[in-house]
Amino acid sequence: MSNIKACIFDLDGVIVDTAVYHYKAWKRLANELGFDFTEEDNEKLKGVSRVRSLQLILQWGGVTKTEAEQEELATTKNDWYVEMISHMTPAEILPGAKEFLLACRAAEIKTALGSASKNSMTILDKINLTPLFDTIVDGNMVSKPKPDPEVFLKGAELLNVAASDCVVFEDAIAGVEAAINGRMKVVGIGSPQVLINADLVVNGLNEMTLEKLKNL
Repeated sequence: MSNIKACIFDLDGVIVDTAVYHYKAWKRLANELGFDFTEEDNEKLKGVSRVRSLQLILQWGGVTKTEAEQEELATTKNDWYVEMISHMTPAEILPGAKEFLLACRAAEIKTALGSASKNSMTILDKINLTPLFDTIVDGNMVSKPKPDPEVFLKGAELLNVAASDCVVFEDAIAGVEAAINGRMKVVGIGSPQVLINADLVVNGLNEMTLEKLKNL
């Protein structure tokens, strides 16, 4: 194995896909405010913070709310989202994710989660993957959003591995940039046309092997 000692995984779009739950919660909020929210609208919110997402949705719906009201709406949306993810099952693990995590651990490569989500622990517990991570860094532990590398650097630090010996797995442009900013290798999950700065791009972890990892 080359000098790769750790793999750091984003959660959403890499291990599971909770986008559908975010979409349903935002749609419900928009509907209750008297307008619709489409899947195309939802696409524009990829990698955008909860507060900023709400501001955009209100703007699209032509609705004005005070800062206090916005805070309340963001909390309501999150409550609905948390309620939905509390029913997740291991069947929702994306293809190949569990297998690749197990392969890394068998090869003595450390594993970490590096996610901006504050609900990471809930999701990992529901899908029974918590034991497959040596450390978990989520939105409760970091303050700077990607493309700031804070979430990945903290993961490397907790694993006691140099940043240059880590590989990050990410599905968003901001996440790929964060890994590069942290001087880490990065595997993009998704489209090569979108994740152009990644060292390697695959459709999903089902296409990832230790051989490909070694050749990065």
